[in-house]
This record gives sequence, C-alpha cells and structure tokens, in this order.
Amino acid sequence: MSDVRVLERGQAVDGDVAVPGDKSLTHRAILLGALAEGASHIEGALDADDTRSSAAAARAVGAQVDWPAGGAATVVGRGAIGLQEPADVVDCGNSGTTLRLLMGIASGIPDGLTVLTGDRSLRGRPMRRVVEPLRQLGADAWTRAGGSPPVAVRGGRVRGGRVQTGVPSAQVKSALLLAGLLGHGPVTVTEELATRDHTERMLALMGAAIQRDGLVSTVQPGPLAPLTYRIPADPSAAAMWWVLAALTGGRISTRGVLLNPARAGVLEVLRQAGALVEVELEQQVPEPVGRVVVTGAGPLRSIRLTPAAVPGLVDEVPLVALLATQARGTSHLEGLSELRVKETDRLHAVAVGLTALGAHVAEHADALVIEGPTRLRGTALDSLGDHRLAFTWAIAASVADGPITLAGASAVSVSYPGFWDTLAETGGVVAHHGPSEE
Repeated sequence: MSDVRVLERGQAVDGDVAVPGDKSLTHRAILLGALAEGASHIEGALDADDTRSSAAAARAVGAQVDWPAGGAATVVGRGAIGLQEPADVVDCGNSGTTLRLLMGIASGIPDGLTVLTGDRSLRGRPMRRVVEPLRQLGADAWTRAGGSPPVAVRGGRVRGGRVQTGVPSAQVKSALLLAGLLGHGPVTVTEELATRDHTERMLALMGAAIQRDGLVSTVQPGPLAPLTYRIPADPSAAAMWWVLAALTGGRISTRGVLLNPARAGVLEVLRQAGALVEVELEQQVPEPVGRVVVTGAGPLRSIRLTPAAVPGLVDEVPLVALLATQARGTSHLEGLSELRVKETDRLHAVAVGLTALGAHVAEHADALVIEGPTRLRGTALDSLGDHRLAFTWAIAASVADGPITLAGASAVSVSYPGFWDTLAETGGVVAHHGPSEE
C-alpha cells in the first residue's frame, strides 16, 4: 500500500470525535506497572507503535505484559527486587519517552547492564540530558561520543541526592525520579520551568513517598502497589480536531479528555486566537478530565506564545503555527528550541512546510514569526517520519486552495493509528491514497 495520501479540503466540521487514550499516561502506566508488586490493570491504553515499545521494554526488564490488540493491558511486576537485566539490547523504536524512562529504571537493576537503542530518528536525539544528572546521583551511564543512543546503564549504584534538569523535560525529570525510587536514598529534582507532572501523580497513586513543591519534586526509595487505571483521552490528539474546528468555522466536541494544566496550553492559544472554548470538568483525581467543545467564531486573531507556555503545548506547536497562518496580524511563537531535537528538527520542518504552502514565516534560532492571514496553496509535503508533522499537514488541507500530497503518511501510527479513519469521519478533509509504490 502507498505511504502517500492526497488531501483535499472538505466541509466545516460539526460533531463529536472520540479521541484515543493519552500517550504519556499509557507509557507511564505500563512502565510503572513493571515496577509494582502484583498485577496492574490499564483500561483505555493507547495502542500505538510508541506505547508498544514501552510494553516490550517492560517485558525486557522482567514484567509480564498481556495486551491484546484493542483491549485493556495487564502488567504483572515483581517489584524492584524482581527487575532483571535484559537478555539483549532493548529497541525503543521511535519512543524517546520509553528510552529515557527506562534509563531511570535500568539504574535500579542491581549490577545489571542495560543497553538501549532505537530507530534512526531516536538514535539522533540527545541523551546527555539524562546521563549527566544520573551520574550526579551515582549511576554509571554512557552514550555515544555525540551524546545520542545507544545508551548503556549499569544498575544498582544510585545513592540519591539533588539535581537540576538542564532543559524543561518531563521525560528527564521522570527518569531521575524513577532512579530515586529504585536507589539507596531520596532524590530531589528541581526544574527551571514546570513540565507535566504525570509521573508524580501516578507514583503517588501507587503509594510512593513523593512530594512536589512548585518546581521541586522529591521521591523516597520504596515499593509500588499495583495500579488500576483508566487512561483519559489524549489532549495532543484532541488538539488537531480543535484546531480543525477553529480553522473551518466548525464545531468539535471531545469527551473524557485529560485536562492536566501542564497539557492544556493549546486551549489558551485557541481562546487567544478567538475560538470559543467550553470546558466541563468531569473528574479531578488522579488527573483532571473533562469534555471540551471548540467552535470557530469568525476571523482568527494573532497569537503570542511565550517560552514559559511552551512546555504546556510543546507537541502542539506545529498546529499552533498552522493556526497562526490564518490569523490576522503578526504571530510570535517563542522559546521553541526544544523542537529542534524532536523526531526531526521540527522547528525548521514547520517553517519549510508552511512556506511551501504559501505562508509568510520567518524562522529564528528558537522562534517563528508568522504573518497572516494567508491563503494556503496545494503542494507536496513530507512528514519526514514525524507524526506531528503528518497530522499538521493533513489538517492544513482543510484551508488549502488545492490538494496537498503527503508523503510519509504512515508516520501517524506512532501515536494515532486510527487518525485517517477519524479524519474521514469529521469530513473536514478528504483523503485519498496516493499512487502505489509497488
């Protein structure tokens, strides 16, 4: 089957969209389940390439994982003492979350040597940001000379201590907290900017001794109780449908969406741009969850995104940039340097792709300046194997004057295997398979 899709403008959207389970929470539930003493039951887990990498990693360190396609996952852990040295190199695929969190777990395997790698994209991503603070805590860890995977961790040596993250990254913070949970003394992690706190919330739910005070999190070594958890819908997946509604003047309703404050930044951007956003909270513990309705309401206004806001919508920046092309005035999106070390140099790729569509975009070292509104034209684009780019170029077709030919369309399977079916259901974009590659 072709990996090319031809995308054409559809109609204004109006309806309900079912959004898959949150990717970040699925990763954590599976990996923390591997550390628990007993069976954890996880409903609504996102079944995608990235999260299956976490399931394989959990098995590699000694957990049993039963996860039928489309069903609930059961993870049976044997506690910290049951962790085992992997029999082979652990392939984390495209998942940076899997690799980084497993570095923290690997540091707790007594005298075990864990070697972690991934696909070509993951092998180009920075890992010194985890290795260096792990070493400060007493761990033995190494990367390649350039700081990228493969990564090796010799376990059992974490003594505890205080460290500061060098970049605003929940993955780095989580790896260090897991090292502390499995180490010989408490670990305190201080952040420069607040990042998502899913790991802290889930550890507390499983009985860990963890405290969070502003930008400082401290965990004590100790056991975890098994988890019974329903994964809420992923706000990063919902965001593309919210942006679709804002772009087309339509209306989209999504239920059961994770509304953690560290993940809901795109809703503030939509409000800033002039869309109507309604939020109905359904639960608050262990994570806030609710119904979100977004309605396009006339001309869009320009957007200003500050560095402090970026951690709360880092995965949605390409969609925000697309939104800015249709907004009146000059939009300034700042503090975007972290996008340069994602699956691609995502900052550059967004600037190049939007320019090819006819938008007026200035790329800076850590910012985008976008003049709008601009009539976008049809063109050929490539996801470059980056799922966030594939989503963005698909949604761009809803306001383009001609068809967009998207190469690398299968990249969506990393985090949203049902994306193309859901896109067809919304009617906002009509997608056809491109010419066969066979």
